[in-house]
Amino acid sequence: MLPEYDFSNGVRGKHYRQMQRGYTITIFNPDGTATVKRVKPDKDAVYLEPDVKKYFPNSVSVNKALRSLIEIAPRRRKTAAPKRGGHKKIV
Repeated sequence: MLPEYDFSNGVRGKHYRQMQRGYTITIFNPDGTATVKRVKPDKDAVYLEPDVKKYFPNSVSVNKALRSLIEIAPRRRKTAAPKRGGHKKIV
């Protein structure tokens, strides 16, 4: 960063929600035409909060950490479906 950059009035996350919805890029070509591109995040995109991103700066590190958690997580067992009713039949 150069010393003349001043972010003292900056607001963290100001455009976060808008970026999640997608955005438009307009490229002005030398011949005077413009190319408009609509950019939308992948529906499966996962967003990291800034404090988490400090520790996991890329997809490789996130996937490695999650895989290690998967290894130590208890396996879920299939359980029998609960019986319906639960009332005792009076004879």
